[in-house]
Amino acid sequence: MIQHITIIVSGKVQGVFFRVATKEKADELGVKGFVRNEANGSVLIEAEAEEDALYKFVKWCNSGPPRAVVQQVEVTPAEATGFQNFVIMR
Repeated sequence: MIQHITIIVSGKVQGVFFRVATKEKADELGVKGFVRNEANGSVLIEAEAEEDALYKFVKWCNSGPPRAVVQQVEVTPAEATGFQNFVIMR
Protein backbone atom coordinates (compact mmCIF):
# COMPACT_ATOMS: atom_id res chain seq x y z
CA MET A 1 0.00 0.00 0.00
CA ILE A 2 1.33 3.42 -0.97
CA GLN A 3 1.96 5.73 1.97
CA HIS A 4 2.69 9.46 2.01
CA ILE A 5 5.02 11.29 4.37
CA THR A 6 6.24 14.85 4.71
CA ILE A 7 9.91 15.08 5.68
CA ILE A 8 11.63 18.23 6.92
CA VAL A 9 15.42 17.98 7.07
CA SER A 10 17.32 20.62 9.05
CA GLY A 11 21.02 21.37 9.41
CA LYS A 12 23.60 22.15 6.72
CA VAL A 13 21.36 20.84 3.94
CA GLN A 14 21.38 23.65 1.36
CA GLY A 15 24.32 24.22 -1.00
CA VAL A 16 25.52 20.62 -0.55
CA PHE A 17 23.64 18.99 -3.47
CA PHE A 18 21.00 17.65 -1.04
CA ARG A 19 18.13 18.02 -3.54
CA VAL A 20 20.03 16.31 -6.37
CA ALA A 21 21.14 13.44 -4.10
CA THR A 22 17.58 13.13 -2.73
CA LYS A 23 16.19 12.73 -6.26
CA GLU A 24 18.81 10.08 -7.06
CA LYS A 25 17.93 8.12 -3.89
CA ALA A 26 14.18 8.52 -4.52
CA ASP A 27 14.56 7.24 -8.09
CA GLU A 28 16.66 4.31 -6.86
CA LEU A 29 14.02 3.33 -4.27
CA GLY A 30 10.96 4.07 -6.42
CA VAL A 31 9.83 6.99 -4.23
CA LYS A 32 7.54 9.58 -5.86
CA GLY A 33 7.07 13.21 -4.81
CA PHE A 34 9.30 16.27 -4.66
CA VAL A 35 12.11 18.01 -2.78
CA ARG A 36 12.55 21.75 -2.33
CA ASN A 37 14.67 24.20 -0.34
CA GLU A 38 12.79 26.26 2.23
CA ALA A 39 13.48 29.92 3.13
CA ASN A 40 14.49 28.93 6.68
CA GLY A 41 17.41 26.80 5.41
CA SER A 42 15.69 23.43 5.73
CA VAL A 43 14.76 21.01 2.95
CA LEU A 44 11.13 19.90 2.50
CA ILE A 45 10.39 16.50 0.96
CA GLU A 46 6.98 15.10 0.06
CA ALA A 47 7.36 11.35 -0.51
CA GLU A 48 5.08 8.48 -1.53
CA ALA A 49 6.02 4.81 -1.76
CA GLU A 50 5.58 1.44 -0.11
CA GLU A 51 6.43 1.40 3.61
CA ASP A 52 9.73 -0.43 3.14
CA ALA A 53 10.98 2.05 0.53
CA LEU A 54 9.95 5.01 2.71
CA TYR A 55 11.77 3.48 5.69
CA LYS A 56 15.00 3.23 3.64
CA PHE A 57 14.46 6.74 2.24
CA VAL A 58 14.01 8.32 5.69
CA LYS A 59 17.05 6.41 6.94
CA TRP A 60 19.07 7.92 4.07
CA CYS A 61 17.67 11.41 4.86
CA ASN A 62 19.20 11.16 8.34
CA SER A 63 22.67 11.33 6.77
CA GLY A 64 22.07 12.73 3.28
CA PRO A 65 24.86 13.32 0.76
CA PRO A 66 28.51 13.46 1.90
CA ARG A 67 28.75 17.26 2.41
CA ALA A 68 25.46 17.57 4.33
CA VAL A 69 25.30 17.89 8.11
CA VAL A 70 21.82 16.70 9.11
CA GLN A 71 20.76 17.91 12.56
CA GLN A 72 17.08 16.97 12.56
CA VAL A 73 14.61 14.96 10.46
CA GLU A 74 10.89 15.42 11.11
CA VAL A 75 8.53 12.88 9.53
CA THR A 76 4.77 13.46 9.40
CA PRO A 77 2.26 11.08 7.78
CA ALA A 78 -0.07 12.68 5.24
CA GLU A 79 -2.75 11.74 2.69
CA ALA A 80 -1.44 10.13 -0.51
CA THR A 81 -1.87 12.34 -3.57
CA GLY A 82 -0.67 10.02 -6.35
CA PHE A 83 2.62 11.59 -7.46
CA GLN A 84 3.79 10.18 -10.80
CA ASN A 85 7.51 10.86 -10.42
CA PHE A 86 10.07 12.61 -8.18
CA VAL A 87 11.07 16.15 -9.04
CA ILE A 88 13.31 18.90 -7.72
CA MET A 89 11.33 22.08 -7.08
CA ARG A 90 13.01 25.47 -7.23
